[in-house]
Amino acid sequence: MKTLVIVIHPDPENSVVNKRWMEELKKYPKKYTLHVLHSLYPDEHIDIKAEQLLLEAHDRIIFQFPFYWFNCPPLFKKWLDVVFTHGWAYGTGSTYKLTGKKIALSISAGINAEDYHASGRYKYTLEQLTAPFEITFSYIKADYRPLFAFYGTEHQATTERIEKSTTEYISFIEAL
Repeated sequence: MKTLVIVIHPDPENSVVNKRWMEELKKYPKKYTLHVLHSLYPDEHIDIKAEQLLLEAHDRIIFQFPFYWFNCPPLFKKWLDVVFTHGWAYGTGSTYKLTGKKIALSISAGINAEDYHASGRYKYTLEQLTAPFEITFSYIKADYRPLFAFYGTEHQATTERIEKSTTEYISFIEAL
């Protein structure tokens, strides 16, 4: 079963964590389809049909992105708005093309893990802050899976931690 990894990072070449994850995924082209949205759509004119066909061709879909301003990059939101069309992904008479497909988020967060708790600096867990994605994917009848996260990219992104997360990321995807 081949996995589609949709990377939504505005500057992956200058990323630390996302760039390393992409490098690792590229080592296994028979297992993973790497789809980098900002490279494909620098003008944000998304080819809806091509995106839908790509989604239909995969059973597992990972959305990989940095988490900032407590949300996803704007291109991800736009992509969801235009690709998940009425009649294709949801709605009366819909074919629900993503029914049963395993979907997960893979997030790099600049903030440390302990800050994402009820008693932490930001009062909410990353799972709580990404609940709209869970609801969206449930609404289109996909099989939403728990997210994968790397915390502390701003202050704790040591080579050792990044390498460990890379191994854990591949294991995470394989376990979906």
